[in-house]
Amino acid sequence: MARLNILSSAAAALGLALLAGCAAMNTVTSEVSTYGAWPSGRSAGSFAIERLPSQQAQSADMLEVEAAAQAALQAAGFKPVAAGGQPDVLVQLGARVSRQARSPWDDPMWLGVGFSRWNWPHWGGPGWGWTTRYESTTYAREVAVLIRDRSNSQPLYEARARTDGISPGGKVVIAAMFMAAMTDFPAAKPEPHDVAVAP
Repeated sequence: MARLNILSSAAAALGLALLAGCAAMNTVTSEVSTYGAWPSGRSAGSFAIERLPSQQAQSADMLEVEAAAQAALQAAGFKPVAAGGQPDVLVQLGARVSRQARSPWDDPMWLGVGFSRWNWPHWGGPGWGWTTRYESTTYAREVAVLIRDRSNSQPLYEARARTDGISPGGKVVIAAMFMAAMTDFPAAKPEPHDVAVAP
């Protein structure tokens, strides 16, 4: 009976670990930094997205970036300006994904020297083993939000989020990163800190 209880407990623990692992796989963890001094007592208000001149030529890409950021802005309390109305704030957005090929030369121990155990028939003492390393590709993903007062163009709040991964990520990951970037609003936390968001 005791053995059955131990097995049941082990199975339950394994199940919880698997659930935790699945939850971790369904979250995007970004390193976030936020800046500014949002005026005390000021509500988020209405917003309009403003494109920089360099972004005008990338209309299709910017539409995707803007769509990815909409939910994050609204979750922070902002609402899109009504058609023909004047927004309280102007929002500038940025997103980029950079492909980075990592080489064995990036590692000072690039030959893969590691401490291992030799498996000779009569001697199993420790020794130095050699492994092969291959070039791998990672992607650095970054998003940025700048919120300015429409009336005087004063910057009120800035948020940045970054994460690395083995794929570009796509719209779902970028949207989760914008959500992470705006999680602190209206507080400012310049020191980089991790924020996990479920896409």
